[in-house]
Amino acid sequence: MIQPIELVVFDMAGTTVQDRHEVEMCFLEAASHTGLSVTPERVLALQGYSKIYVFELLWKEMIGEKHPDLQEFVNNSYEIFCSILEHHYNTSNIFPTDGCLEIFNFLKEREIKIALTTGFYRKVTNIILGKLGWLNGLDSRYVGNKNTTIQASIASDEVLKGRPEPQMIHRAMSLLGVHDSMKVINIGDTPSDLKSGIRAGVRMSLGVTNGTHTRQQLSVHRNDGFLSKVSDLKQFIKNIDHSLVYEKV
Repeated sequence: MIQPIELVVFDMAGTTVQDRHEVEMCFLEAASHTGLSVTPERVLALQGYSKIYVFELLWKEMIGEKHPDLQEFVNNSYEIFCSILEHHYNTSNIFPTDGCLEIFNFLKEREIKIALTTGFYRKVTNIILGKLGWLNGLDSRYVGNKNTTIQASIASDEVLKGRPEPQMIHRAMSLLGVHDSMKVINIGDTPSDLKSGIRAGVRMSLGVTNGTHTRQQLSVHRNDGFLSKVSDLKQFIKNIDHSLVYEKV
């Protein structure tokens, strides 16, 4: 039986928020300041993951997981990164991606809920949401209503494990009262976004190709299709709606 879509879960940076590799540049700057040797390609491959997890992974690769100063190095790199990142978003203009507001309006017309998940921690998430006006109307749990731009925001430090684990998607479902993962679509621009959707068992885990990763880079990972921009989701929704009508007939 075909299920109607009740919730679309979007990634933020690169999917709904323009990202011209600024996060990677902030990460590489922090790595350089703290003696962590890493290539831009390696950082790009780890986009979407919790950033402290990425620093821990990279430091382990460089000095070994049994190094006595491992945690000190990880914490130092992460603190420097947070400072650089917060300064960047506090002092830079922030814009939605092409087609983002269009798809938000389309989903709102159909009373389909919108949740944003991110590898950022809450402080940076709120800087971005605040500048875009998307924080308006959200309560203390960062849950909105039918009149707010988005209906939920989940940051990586609000779950036990961030991407590629499905916990942020599950939290969005719980906060918004969506009980069937087949009524959920997940969209992101990184391999970790796709993986989290697959692991959550959602109806579709779609890659958007105008963000930080190309179609070629994403296509090697399990997925349910690609969007050249997020507003292309409209056709997927219309196809599902058409199937529901056909099934009833």
